[in-house]
Amino acid sequence: MLLPVILAGGVGSRLWPLSRGLSPKQFMQMPGSDSSLFQQTLRRIKHLEESSEAIVVCNDDHQFIAAEQLSQEGFNNSTLLLEPVGRNTAPAVALAALRALEEGDDPILLVLPADHQVQDLEAFKTAAAEGIELAMEGKLVTFGIVPDYPETGYGYIKKAEPMSIGDAFQVASFVEKPDQGTAKRYLDSGDYLWNSGMFMFSARSYLQELQRSAPDIAQACATAYTGVPRRSNLVSIPRNKFELCRSDSIDYAVMEQTINAAVIPLDAGWNDLGAWDALWETGAKDAAGNVRSGDTLLEDANNTYVHAQSRLVSAVGVKDLVIVETDDAVLVTDRNNAQGVKQVVAKLERQQRKETEHHTLVHRPWGTYRSLSMAAGHQVKHIVVNPGAQLSLQLHHHRDEHWTVIKGEGLVTCGDREFLLGENESTFIPKNAKHRLSNPGDTPVELIEVQVGDYLGEDDIVRFQDNYGRAA
Repeated sequence: MLLPVILAGGVGSRLWPLSRGLSPKQFMQMPGSDSSLFQQTLRRIKHLEESSEAIVVCNDDHQFIAAEQLSQEGFNNSTLLLEPVGRNTAPAVALAALRALEEGDDPILLVLPADHQVQDLEAFKTAAAEGIELAMEGKLVTFGIVPDYPETGYGYIKKAEPMSIGDAFQVASFVEKPDQGTAKRYLDSGDYLWNSGMFMFSARSYLQELQRSAPDIAQACATAYTGVPRRSNLVSIPRNKFELCRSDSIDYAVMEQTINAAVIPLDAGWNDLGAWDALWETGAKDAAGNVRSGDTLLEDANNTYVHAQSRLVSAVGVKDLVIVETDDAVLVTDRNNAQGVKQVVAKLERQQRKETEHHTLVHRPWGTYRSLSMAAGHQVKHIVVNPGAQLSLQLHHHRDEHWTVIKGEGLVTCGDREFLLGENESTFIPKNAKHRLSNPGDTPVELIEVQVGDYLGEDDIVRFQDNYGRAA
């Protein structure tokens, strides 16, 4: 049995300001597309006849958006493995392998990052079929991308002797990201492939190799997995156990150590879309080489990427730039230095800026809210509650709230009262009062919430009941 494992952790900081901690690039709708990269990955594995459902490894914070997109793509029996903290790919795949051994005798795992683009699905399918044959012989397979230019942002794989199955090779070595001159030599030699981060092996083979090369990680993952609910589609890994695990990648912990590594060359229009220059590279260009989305106006601009999310963005007399606008941040960088965005995000994180964590539009399992105005002592939000959804029963110690419904009809609980609140009707929620808003109807409820108090942080919420497992 082939069982895809989708690695959906990470925050995609090089695609800031679109990608944020609570809405990372793998789950956001990509510019010029109707879907997220995660959804595109799900659609890709539907082309593999041998695959069934999938195991998705993601962060606790992304549980609800991952579940929603799985449902939208028809993956209703897939497993969500929730990591309380990120520990890189080697532990993530170990957890998935432990889960997979519950699904069958020893399934073949196809490990796919959730944030890659693959355009040629038939080539992908052919490579996967070769990988299954190798994995059934106990090989640990990686897929190496056939390079077409001297890229310095990827690691490389050096091919050794050809194998008897398909186009596969033994692996001579894994190589770190090279400088420009070295990358050109790799390209000219024809002996090197880009390291894609995609793998295939049996669950048992991976765990055995991990035990041999990184026994501390294998033991920590086994300990963390012990006691989690069996046969459940939602598996939460205990924080107090998993945070003791060392962070390491599959490459370092396993693939560079094993003598059973094989690489299959893959020429399928692959891109990891890791930074803004990659979106320019793969985007539809106008006659001047510009890629743009949203409300844009360019004059004498060349080879520039422009994304406008909430307003008109114009650029005059520029070239080789990336310009990205959201409703709370603007990024301008030289397109050839797009990798440097990660350093900007790191600096913002040290300053504890909220722009690294979430947009002004924040997704919640019950709907969304957008902060319209915030100043000392007050905040105004636009809240949308989906049909059939409800907020948790909660209270605040430091703020009062005023609710005005502008669309639909909501059911309000406040203290010992419960009543319907319709369009153009308001109510007052005093501090320390237990309250809840529910939507019993079949259309969204929209309201304006005005918070007034001496502290307005999201952590001033005491939950008593919650449909989404967030109550203490």
